[in-house]
Amino acid sequence: MEKIKLTAIRYNTRMNVHFFQRARGLFLRAAKSRWLADSARTGFAAAAAYAVARLCRLPEAYWAPIITLIVVQSSLGAAWNVSKPRLIGTALGAVAGALMAGWFSPDVVTFGIAIFVLGLICALLRLDQSAYRFAGMTVAIVMLIVRAEPPWMAGIHRFAEVSIGIIVGLVFSAIWPRRLFES
Repeated sequence: MEKIKLTAIRYNTRMNVHFFQRARGLFLRAAKSRWLADSARTGFAAAAAYAVARLCRLPEAYWAPIITLIVVQSSLGAAWNVSKPRLIGTALGAVAGALMAGWFSPDVVTFGIAIFVLGLICALLRLDQSAYRFAGMTVAIVMLIVRAEPPWMAGIHRFAEVSIGIIVGLVFSAIWPRRLFES
């Protein structure tokens, strides 16, 4: 019985050594590539956005890191260019969603009208499709998710969550640019 235990221990030890050697090799290959730095940058940015949103006591703080993940995947110039219409669209959607949900019952027809009117507003303001897309998503989140808080509060929270995500993403893109570690 003792011999079987020793054999099993030797086998497990060899397997553990083999596992750690393989893991070390994978880590060293990743360290030589841009993936390690990119993963660290993205992880720190997402965690920072979540921490800021939680410090602001936002009820759906998870939206901030989701937006940050989108923003930090681009260079600073590209991130800035796409962030402006996203922020404008979110603001339009938050206002429209809060007004529509505050004045009317949030049913299918009211929701459809809100999306239609937002499209016209975006066209009149000569905004791009990204602004319209974020406006529509924000209207859906503000109008269609049942909450205990009033719709105007949901609109403010949504705008704050997206704003924090964009700002943190832009800050990380500025202080830790992707070009530093692109291969």
